[in-house]
Amino acid sequence: MLSNEEGEYLVRLARRSIEYWFEKGEYLEDKQAPSKLKEKRGVFVTLNRYPSMELRGCIGFPYPVYPLVDAVARAAIAAAFEDPRFPPLSRGELSEVVVEVSALTFPERIFASSAEEYAERVVVGRDGIIVSYHGRSGLLLPQVAVEQGWDSMEFLRHCCFKAFLPASVLDDPDVEVYKFQAEVFAEERPGGAVRRVELTTRMHR
Repeated sequence: MLSNEEGEYLVRLARRSIEYWFEKGEYLEDKQAPSKLKEKRGVFVTLNRYPSMELRGCIGFPYPVYPLVDAVARAAIAAAFEDPRFPPLSRGELSEVVVEVSALTFPERIFASSAEEYAERVVVGRDGIIVSYHGRSGLLLPQVAVEQGWDSMEFLRHCCFKAFLPASVLDDPDVEVYKFQAEVFAEERPGGAVRRVELTTRMHR
């Protein structure tokens, strides 16, 4: 588990990485990070407009392919400039977004035979999910269900939709569903104080 200080470190690193990209056009290499933050771990970086909290970019790595600090730096750049749903972030916009970092546990496959059974094994406010089917996959972070007010079945269906799949694939024996948890840290305002986000009590956006 990450401490509040470590979570703040990662959020600051994500913002600094974007600033560095604007200045140098390169990834920021953090060689001063505590050893715990150099362990490989999945992570997502989310950018939200402030104060509306509308999504501005969100990209990450579901699996631990990079040391955590490197994953944060890469995900921050991708969220700012490579999310296909949005145009690249402008320098002026950086002062208008809040940065959020979600450090993930390793995805665990759920074995079930129907959509209802999958829904029984997903806990809103704790679990994020991945749905994979015949080469297509979608991922939703655990905070999304809380923000949208979804129950576990709605959460699963929307994850299917994100993968451009019908919700009926949840009843197909070829579908693969995974769950994971996340430690979430976010700025309260652009560049401001960083807090640990308690997902079960998070306000709907």
